[in-house]
Amino acid sequence: QVQLVESGGGLVQPGGSLRLSCAASGRIFSIDAMGWYRQAPGKQRELVASVTSGGSRNYTDSVKGRFTISRDNAKNTVYLQMGSLKPEDTAMYYCHARLRRFIVLPSQDYWGQGTQVTVSS
Repeated sequence: QVQLVESGGGLVQPGGSLRLSCAASGRIFSIDAMGWYRQAPGKQRELVASVTSGGSRNYTDSVKGRFTISRDNAKNTVYLQMGSLKPEDTAMYYCHARLRRFIVLPSQDYWGQGTQVTVSS
């Protein structure tokens, strides 16, 4: 089995910073992309940022210039550095990985359990 284990969420004041981490473990042949999604109460889950194995990054417009995604391929770990946080960033943040467990299998999507980020004074 594959597990995605997130850490780093919490309560932070507006304008503050947080760093999320997500490590993928288990039998993994290759990882195509890793990223972060978020879901606020009453809203749909949305992509926050993603990074491919080649280093291409994608951000949703609302976090551009404030969040930075990075990846350690050797550790199968993805990070999300969040700065200038706003109350509207409050959500459950989910780690996502599109990976292949074995060379003979197609890539599949895997999700972490989520880590809560709350931005409030």
